[in-house]
Amino acid sequence: MSELKKAVILLSGGLDSSTCAAIALSQGFELYGISFRYGQRHSIELEASKNIAKKMGFIRHEIVDIDLRAFGGSALTADIDVPKNRSEDEMDVEIPITYVPARNTIFLSFSLAYAETIGSKDIFIGVNAVDYSGYPDCRPDYIKSFQNMANLATKAGVEDSSALQIHTPLIDLTKAKIIQTGLALGVDYGLTISCYDPDAQGKSCGCCDSCALRLKGFKDAGSADPIEYVKK
Repeated sequence: MSELKKAVILLSGGLDSSTCAAIALSQGFELYGISFRYGQRHSIELEASKNIAKKMGFIRHEIVDIDLRAFGGSALTADIDVPKNRSEDEMDVEIPITYVPARNTIFLSFSLAYAETIGSKDIFIGVNAVDYSGYPDCRPDYIKSFQNMANLATKAGVEDSSALQIHTPLIDLTKAKIIQTGLALGVDYGLTISCYDPDAQGKSCGCCDSCALRLKGFKDAGSADPIEYVKK
């Protein structure tokens, strides 16, 4: 029997990363999760990531501490209000204040180190360039550039110039298609949270950009969102 390949999954506790994990699992990978306590507004997403990792049978799940509140600059890491009740047109005008400077670069760098230590050549990240909020570190060109850098910067890459692959299976999918894909793979979206500003009980606000995109995705997918909202 051949040994299963190991994949590092960036697991945020949200809809996209959970779908990404399910895709990796369906492709025969063993799952090794990495999540981050980076000074974000709430820790509910980390509890969600733990539950998802347990439900999906992750071999190992690491939660890494990084204090991005030291820099701030985002509504997720500083005392700045999260935008609410914006239209899709408003979301497309500029990069929103919920963008955390260099977050995916930081997260992918940690994931790269994790992958090297466990002997993995595959990192899965749930970035999306269709139904998203305009973040620059979700674009295909960025992912391609990071992969090239990773293969120059690691022992594994020196020994095999095409060793590491950054997998982005959701990058060209609409939110509705992501949800349909996840449902077909058995993802329990009731365990996930996408909200930027949930209440103290963990209910999603229903008004931030992330909630709006999620709710529209479920509607377009013809399925009911199983999580609770303060307002829909």
